[in-house]
Amino acid sequence: MTENSKKGRSSFNGLHHPVVDFWRREVGGISSRNFSKRFSGSENLVLRLEVHRKLVKHKGCVNTVSFNADGDVLISGSDDRRVIIWDWQLGNVKLSFHSGHANNVFQAKFMPFSDDRTIVTCAADGMVRRASILESGKVETSFLGSHQGRAHKLGIEPGNPHIFYTCGEDGLVQRFDLRTQAPTELFTCQSVDPRRRNMEAVQLNAIAIDPRNSNLFAVGGMDEYARLYDIRSFQGDSLNGFSRAADHFCPLHLIGNEHVGITGLAFSEQSELLVSYNDEFIYLFTHDMGLGSNPVTSSPVSKNSKSNSESASSPKDDDKRPVPMVYKGHKNCETVKGVNFYGPRSEYVVSGSDCGRIFIWKKKSGELIRLMEADRHVVNCIEPHPHIPVLASSGLESDIKVWTSKAAERATLPDNIELLPSRFRLSFLSYYDYDEHLFRNDLDFGIDGNEGEDESIDDAEEDDDDSDSDSDSDYSCELDGDDSDDEMDTDEDECFIEIDNNMDNNGDGGSERNVDSGSNSYQDDDDD
Repeated sequence: MTENSKKGRSSFNGLHHPVVDFWRREVGGISSRNFSKRFSGSENLVLRLEVHRKLVKHKGCVNTVSFNADGDVLISGSDDRRVIIWDWQLGNVKLSFHSGHANNVFQAKFMPFSDDRTIVTCAADGMVRRASILESGKVETSFLGSHQGRAHKLGIEPGNPHIFYTCGEDGLVQRFDLRTQAPTELFTCQSVDPRRRNMEAVQLNAIAIDPRNSNLFAVGGMDEYARLYDIRSFQGDSLNGFSRAADHFCPLHLIGNEHVGITGLAFSEQSELLVSYNDEFIYLFTHDMGLGSNPVTSSPVSKNSKSNSESASSPKDDDKRPVPMVYKGHKNCETVKGVNFYGPRSEYVVSGSDCGRIFIWKKKSGELIRLMEADRHVVNCIEPHPHIPVLASSGLESDIKVWTSKAAERATLPDNIELLPSRFRLSFLSYYDYDEHLFRNDLDFGIDGNEGEDESIDDAEEDDDDSDSDSDSDYSCELDGDDSDDEMDTDEDECFIEIDNNMDNNGDGGSERNVDSGSNSYQDDDDD
């Protein structure tokens, strides 16, 4: 039997057919590993994704969702400052606790090889915190470090139970080792444009680590460049040579554009870098598309040259330089949106949109194959399951949607896929603008890590704060008054323990005031 005939028996119209692949696996025509990957990456299953379950417990926008390594547990964080661990298959809450943050939780992730008992978080208050789940089921949280501004994302070194990185709107990138007492401040991201190097640091929104080489990580923020760094360039306490990125990535037509910024980054299983721009498109870069450590010497495409669509869709430009694949159709201007891959071999690109839909493209061709209605307002987060064809999504609504391939019929694209008109527009505010807004409204609060640690966190007091601040003080995702946080219920709760680490933010040996765990304890919601 020829190779072409073999392929023909397992696919129809170029699509792998799961039923045929089941048979081929049973008769030894395909290995179990290849079957699993082909099955999970099947376009047939992508076209059959629909909502399996809605997870409802948070009382504010859900800003982060993430599966554990086994895939049986989902973790989420919200504007209500709580972290919830879910049995997503049954829809049950396994554990709910207060994060210890003074503002919206932006990211919460399990540390690998910790038996899902070590969680790290970052938030709009700039703090980076750790939560430890004890054998008794109680939770201890502790302060690890902070940024002077909101900290949107953290990146965990693959397979390492101790190391992770954070970035913030202060432009600072920090490396945390849970075995030490203080983070290492690696560098503050500065503009590559000589005319802007003396200005404020580049506000960072995203960080991602290469799964095939954990020495490499990328950061992106409020300029046009995604920067790639190699941790091996960092030597001792000296930042010499490390503050300059090893490589830069940017579509040529965006070089010099002061109106775009990066909201999301992701690495594929093949070490490709996916970059999502606000008010623009999503681009996929390979290593040979880098502009080098000094991108200023690269020649940008003139403003009068080809349009965005033409320059980004063609495999080569006029200078024979490879250009990135582009993914178009969504809208990204109102929030700091993530972007991700889907499939065991990163076969698809997925993103949320301001219109409340999930967009799914083929990675290789850039073809849009799926639109899914997911939120009344904006979809910010889409997280793929580590092993099976399952997606979790969240946005401005207070629930989490889990998507599985259970639809009887394959979905088709609607005839009219124009985006819904935006009901509002949100510009990306700097920390200073954010703080000034709070001050003008008599809602100023300490964002320093010491202040956040010293203050008693009580659910009742937080409810009062929430009712006073309403939606005007939350620019990260509290965009609609209808989505304001509800009061937290404290009648049936577990104990929470606050820990002092005896260190200050700067690592200069100062200590924070001790917190009496008895006087500062508060209650957590019981499992539902």
